[in-house]
Amino acid sequence: MSELQRSFAKAKLSGLPFEPPLPPNHMEEDDGEDEIDDLKPLPDPAQDDDSSSASSASSASSTGTIRPSPSKHLFARPKGSSTGRKVLDPLPWNDYFSRELYLKISRPTENVMYHVYITPPKAKGPLFVTHHGAGSSGLSFALFASEVRKALPDAGVLSLDARGHGETLVESLVDSSERDVLELSLDALSQDFLEVVNLVQKDLAWSELPGLILIGHSLGGAVVTNVAMSGRLGNAVLGYAVLDVVEGSAIDALQSMQSYLSTRPKSFPSISSAIEWHTRSRTIRNTTSARISVPSLLRQDLDQPESNRARSWTWRTDLAATQPYWEGWFAGLSRKFLNAKGGKLLLLAGTDRLDKELMIGQMQGKYQLQVFPEAGHFIHEDQAEKTAMVVADFYRRNDRSALILPPKVGAMQKAPGVA
Repeated sequence: MSELQRSFAKAKLSGLPFEPPLPPNHMEEDDGEDEIDDLKPLPDPAQDDDSSSASSASSASSTGTIRPSPSKHLFARPKGSSTGRKVLDPLPWNDYFSRELYLKISRPTENVMYHVYITPPKAKGPLFVTHHGAGSSGLSFALFASEVRKALPDAGVLSLDARGHGETLVESLVDSSERDVLELSLDALSQDFLEVVNLVQKDLAWSELPGLILIGHSLGGAVVTNVAMSGRLGNAVLGYAVLDVVEGSAIDALQSMQSYLSTRPKSFPSISSAIEWHTRSRTIRNTTSARISVPSLLRQDLDQPESNRARSWTWRTDLAATQPYWEGWFAGLSRKFLNAKGGKLLLLAGTDRLDKELMIGQMQGKYQLQVFPEAGHFIHEDQAEKTAMVVADFYRRNDRSALILPPKVGAMQKAPGVA
């Protein structure tokens, strides 16, 4: 090295900060202090849906490689920053709805305590009334409810637990031989839907119903279509949306339903393990939504023997027992969907689900069709944000309060100054 090079190097090195040597046991002490509980939860892997890219450019792939000084602890685990919540822990319902209501009604053959989640609408905002599918609960629409209110801040969302699901309870008043047979016919579910809307109106002291958009997933789609076809909610219904159910494919799928039910777990050791099963099996592809909705699908069976307590979380709803009603839920669905009054929206996970009647109706422009090929059966959970955006636009197109109609010809002729 020449004298000139030495002097140049000395000048550069003199400007660098002094770094004291590391003590020999430095790394061992750090490892001992950092416990696993101090780790922040990993980002929610399925918060982003399947449409998002599976990989992104790494920050380490920049043109230069930076070698940090050991004393900077750039890769040390953060301390005191834990949220205290594991990735698969349940999420509380009241992060997504403002209230829950218990609404009781008595009939000659039964007493029903309906359980609903609600965020009431503001001002002249619409109310989205949702009905979940078989085996699910009102919380399957929780993430959707949060997203749709971002798009429509004045909107309200009412999400009910159907009979035999969630926290809705039915007490039979008939003789003991029929006491354990839960009535789950389409007519009974439709009557429940109407009762809930009317009871909520009474409980919240609304003088009239806000504009309603009815939304149903799977079985719930059959219910809201049946309610819309009945016309019993009058002009309050602006439109209805059906999520991933079509008459033809639904009836075909029923043939393999018992096989599916026989393969899924009958119980779980914990709520977190149930959430994990739903996400790993891709039954629900959005981990955040699974953390909200899955806990409401289970109950803890404390009557089990001590030897079985390790797997004490069982399904609230016995889907196999509902088999006598399956075909009745979906028979005539396509015809009713096309003929009921109000705007019509069909959201599917694939166009192969369309049957002939709906294909003809689509070509005639009788309803709006939206396909989410990246979603599974639970469209509103897997693709909550996109579903909310589509439904919000659907409401805007069917919002009668935004229409400014021209005056009638007779009124114009009577006006002063009109010949």
